[in-house]
Amino acid sequence: MATVGVVRPAPTSELLRYVERISGQKLAACSQCGKCTAGCPVAYVMDLTPRQVMRALQLGLEDELLKSSSFWLCVFCDTCAFRCPHEIDIPKIMESLRQRAIIEKSEPAEREIDLFHRLFLQIIRRWGRIYEAGLAVGHNLWSRHLFANLSLLPAMVSRGKLAFLPPKAKKGATEVKAIFERVAKAKANSGESARKGQV
Repeated sequence: MATVGVVRPAPTSELLRYVERISGQKLAACSQCGKCTAGCPVAYVMDLTPRQVMRALQLGLEDELLKSSSFWLCVFCDTCAFRCPHEIDIPKIMESLRQRAIIEKSEPAEREIDLFHRLFLQIIRRWGRIYEAGLAVGHNLWSRHLFANLSLLPAMVSRGKLAFLPPKAKKGATEVKAIFERVAKAKANSGESARKGQV
């Protein structure tokens, strides 16, 4: 006989409070009408639809949420937010779940999407703008799909859509690096504040 998992809702969970604080949204406002899911272009590949994510948050189902693929697959198109009769910004909620998963070092349900985001930010930090060839090569190497999308290479090169050399230093690269430095400093300060609060 199969064992049925017991779901124990925790409506006042720490995750719910975190998501509300980071996203600035009131989760209790969601009436479960389903308009977000009906309009979502990627709901069909999510393990929890946007409506189900909202309900799981309301019930405090932390494990189910942080192991979900939904917030990794969200493309932040804002269709759900435009359709919501209560004007809830669901993409902000998805982003806050992604941030929480990264902070908690949860194994990402969509490892290659997480890898793409990390490589993208590293390249922006290094060059001040995107370097497509470096991103593609890095992603193929780290994801171990060495020849993925290789058939697209000739057409992209012939149309001038892909540069093999990294971008030259441009005006603004210094400002971009300064942004990353400010973010790192803010993270360090918030971590220090949290440690002082625990003492």
